[in-house]
This record gives sequence, C-alpha cells and structure tokens, in this order.
Amino acid sequence: MLEPQSIRVDEKEQERLLPYWSVVAACVAFVLVEYYFWFIAPLHRPHLAPLGLRVYLNLSWGLLASLYLLMVGYVSKDAPRRGMSTRFWVVVCVALPGGIGTVLYFLLRQPEVSRCQACSTHVQGDFHFCPQCGFQLKASCGNCFETVRTTDQYCTRCGHELASDHLPARLHVLSEQG
Repeated sequence: MLEPQSIRVDEKEQERLLPYWSVVAACVAFVLVEYYFWFIAPLHRPHLAPLGLRVYLNLSWGLLASLYLLMVGYVSKDAPRRGMSTRFWVVVCVALPGGIGTVLYFLLRQPEVSRCQACSTHVQGDFHFCPQCGFQLKASCGNCFETVRTTDQYCTRCGHELASDHLPARLHVLSEQG
C-alpha cells in the first residue's frame, strides 16, 4: 500500500471513473467482435445457426468483450483512489481469465482515501479520527465508538444515548482539550 502523502488526489479527474481509453477500447472491441461474427465466421462454416441464436450469441460476446475492457479501465482509475498499485491490479485483471482478476480486486480492495478537513492529511475512509491531528472524521458512539449517523438518538450497537455525548462536540477537534 502506498504512503498516504504520496497518493495523488485530483478531484476534477477523480469524478470520472471510466477513462476515455477504456470506453473507446470497449466500443472498438464490440465492433470487431460483431464484424467477426457477422462477416468472417460465416465464411468458414458450412452450416449456419438460426438467425435468432446468431444474434443472441453475437451480441452476448460483443457485450462481454466490452464489459471486460470497461472493468479493466475502472480498476485503473479506482486503484489510485484507494492507495493501491494500479499496474499490479491491471495486470491481475488482464492476466487472470474470465474476470477472475476483477473479482479478486473487488474482494481485496482497500477503503477509499480522503482528506482530513482540519489538516488535509490523507486518511482512509474507515478511520474515525485523523492520525495526525486527532480531528473526529465521523460521528461515533461515546461508549463503544461504533460509527453512528449524526441524526441517531441512540447507538444501534450498544443502545447508548447519544445526546449525552453532546452531539456537536463529537464532530469537533478532540485535541483542543490538551
């Protein structure tokens, strides 16, 4: 995993999760698969399947090839957002057949990396507090420290009354006391 300071977060580029090259490659792959199944393959087969079956199989293979390239493109954009090696995961997705690489990616991927609002340090999405300044990133129960919504009255895990935690104080810098 990359060091938090070395992660490049470009908010404008991050909005688009599918790179242009992936969309173009998926369209080209779909057209090439359709061209092969409609024009090249029939020349080499003496008996053709019924038209309905051919249409179904042609579209299925074309969409499958396109989806495969779109998934590789998604992984190439999503891995840096999570502080993971882009090259490694793209190679895994391409090398392992049948989409097994993308399934592995979705099973093993790290939480998203974001910024602390107080000190702008890169923090993982599942952190409750910033490791640099102690800023409380998410509302949590004062008893069991489970993440809660700011609108909850009671903790869903332990039943602790959240009003006694002074709701606004749970969302401010905790290091101000020291």
